[in-house]
Amino acid sequence: MLILLCILAALLLVLGFEMLLVMGVPSILARLTEFPNLPDIVIAQKMVGGVNVGTLLAIPFFISAADLMAHGTIAERLMNLVKKNLGHRSGGIGHTTVVSCMAFGSVCGSAPATVAALGRFLHPELVRAGYKERFSLGLIAASAECALLIPPSITLLVYAWLTGTSVAALFAGGLAVGVVLALAFMLYVAFVTRRAGIEPAPRASRAERFEAVKASLLALGMPVIILGGIYSGFFTATEAAAVAVAYALLVEMVIFRQLGWRDVMHVAEQSALTIVAIFILLAVGSLLAYFVTLARLPDQLLMLLNDWQVNWVVFLLIINVVLLVAGMFIDPNSIMVILLPAIFPVATALGIDPIHFGLVVCLNICIGMITPPFGLDLFVTSSALRKPVETVIAGIWPFVLTNIAVLLVISYVPSISTALPRLLGY
Repeated sequence: MLILLCILAALLLVLGFEMLLVMGVPSILARLTEFPNLPDIVIAQKMVGGVNVGTLLAIPFFISAADLMAHGTIAERLMNLVKKNLGHRSGGIGHTTVVSCMAFGSVCGSAPATVAALGRFLHPELVRAGYKERFSLGLIAASAECALLIPPSITLLVYAWLTGTSVAALFAGGLAVGVVLALAFMLYVAFVTRRAGIEPAPRASRAERFEAVKASLLALGMPVIILGGIYSGFFTATEAAAVAVAYALLVEMVIFRQLGWRDVMHVAEQSALTIVAIFILLAVGSLLAYFVTLARLPDQLLMLLNDWQVNWVVFLLIINVVLLVAGMFIDPNSIMVILLPAIFPVATALGIDPIHFGLVVCLNICIGMITPPFGLDLFVTSSALRKPVETVIAGIWPFVLTNIAVLLVISYVPSISTALPRLLGY
């Protein structure tokens, strides 16, 4: 019956049904066929109870803050700060793209929002500097991944909710992995720059650099407040997300006066649509996870792996392949709510650190966001910059390979993910 339900889910996915139905229909059929005596009220209880978690309140707040900043001037000010200080170096505008996405990711936690906010500024600069169109588009789409790793990360928040892992510890590990990924991208940018013979931009004057710093001070205050508050214990990740929204409103509406009430209501409408879609998936995913637990699927997987004498090294290799393939077709949140209830208990039973495993899962999801045919960031980049998606895909492959190389390092050198959290006492 389990095999038949998996085939049904795959068929629904191939036929183009919404993920709500891909996860929900097999869950309901599992209840009818395997657990007919289960009261109907349990279905509603599991769906509502699954999202009735304080940690998940951070998601709507961070999404709202990201949308506010994407429509305001914080993104542009952060990008200008990095450009004035890095633009004169070899590959300067390419490095500016990577670091700007890291900086904006540290205040929004959303890869699509990063592409939408920074792409319109960075793409003309890259092309003007002499980089090819497809390389420029691929670099923007790939660099936005850092927002999924650099805290605060919505993806890591969902992982923390599903597995009970410390949010602060995951954020610390995500910071380290995000820096490693960014450095890998910058190495590739340096290689392309040298091979193409692209000259750096003129060095900004001291006055220009000072003005860029002055203009971005309030934008830089966001990550300081969020991360400083979390790691000092002053407030939780959820409270930090609420502070981020209040801070974004204060800066964009009162100080910069970039947004009016009508703009804020428009942004709120966009944010609400995104939030509702995510929480519907999380609610249905909670129901699916409940039936996965009742079916004792993790125990069966662990027994199977023990029979095959699979150790943690081989297990991570299998998981990486599964997640990479899943990422080509399924959105990030759906991947986690479908697979984590089954594979996380197996990972911990094999001795894999939950923080390390979380960063491996998150990095796989990052790769899925830029991998054809259905990588979300490919279409966001195409739409935001009004370029053919085929051109974006043509430029993304070197960055996919770079990602896979980093993934292998992160998978088999656990200390990269766990050293900073351990240093901070998690």
